[in-house]
Amino acid sequence: APVHSPVSGTIVKIDEVAGFTGYSQPAIQIKTDGDQWLDSIDRSDVLISTIEGTRQELVQKIAEAGIVGLGGAAFPTSVKLSVPAGKTIDSLVINAVECEPYLTADHRVMLEHAREVLVGVRILMRALEVKKAFVGIENNKPDAIAIMKETIANIGAAPEGEISVVGLKTLYPQGAEKQLIKAVLNREVPSGKLPLDVGAVVSNVGTAYAVYRAVQKHQPLVQRVITVTGTGITRPGNFLVRIGTPVEDLIELAGGMPADAGKVIAGGPMMGQTVGILSAPVVKGTSGILVLGKAESRRPEVTPCIRCGRCVNVCPMGLEPYILETLSRAEKNDLNEQMDERRVLDCIECGSCAFTCPAGRPLLDYIRTGKQAVMALRRRTK
Repeated sequence: APVHSPVSGTIVKIDEVAGFTGYSQPAIQIKTDGDQWLDSIDRSDVLISTIEGTRQELVQKIAEAGIVGLGGAAFPTSVKLSVPAGKTIDSLVINAVECEPYLTADHRVMLEHAREVLVGVRILMRALEVKKAFVGIENNKPDAIAIMKETIANIGAAPEGEISVVGLKTLYPQGAEKQLIKAVLNREVPSGKLPLDVGAVVSNVGTAYAVYRAVQKHQPLVQRVITVTGTGITRPGNFLVRIGTPVEDLIELAGGMPADAGKVIAGGPMMGQTVGILSAPVVKGTSGILVLGKAESRRPEVTPCIRCGRCVNVCPMGLEPYILETLSRAEKNDLNEQMDERRVLDCIECGSCAFTCPAGRPLLDYIRTGKQAVMALRRRTK
């Protein structure tokens, strides 16, 4: 997706900078000049509900604005909206589940910008040419469910079609695409297939808000709401943050680094990345910055697998994590083939297996390694 500068200034250089994990990634360094937004960007709070433009024009605007999925994957939204020939989409599912512990950015967006979110949903409906949209919200957010339903009722019938709010039981990892489609539409996405194969497209609620800002207010994706919280953080909250802001500046904004900090995570505690470089910039997919204490960060002692089956019971994809871990550790090509047969690539990396393991085994770490090995094997055998 295109990248836009979140500040006015001069490009100093295009270089490599350290990301969250320490690995270098391309970045543009800008010397700011203190100027403000372009005049073409509408910064007023006036709601613009009239949607103009054809389907193709809307998709083009979304693409040019650099809009991506804000739930974490950061997949270009315009690609999702460009449905391949032969595929029929009948439903848009808006992911407002936000099932990761600690994260509340999407929750806050719904409470403060429900009207804008719903216009964004209508834009997505028009771009997909669907008549039904469903906003999935877990029932631990009753205020968000209430305000979204109230806003839909006040707006009345949308010309694009019907928008419904679906209250869901609180269950991790219900925010994953396949799990959400099952919960909202009662459709199973087969192994190796995508949501569009069952007639659905999933988009994050924060993405819907960004789509509204892009199409109606002409603002590209240069900022997003990020949760900053955790043990010892004295001023936790949700902040509107410009893309490229250093992690350390956000922590300082929230009261500074606690004395007993043990780990900083970009994202949530289950699926987030450990931040090894505090000067690393936040990116479009950064939903939160979480600071955990030393006691919470300590890894449990690893002991032999006791074959209790807990990892199998909690796996939302019906996999056998303890077997996949064993195969991955062996690092043999024939075992990589077995991992492929056991659908290791279906793993959504939710971390439920490792979280429930009484032996403290790093199941997800080995499964991630196994997925890379299987993908490499597939490339070699093509």
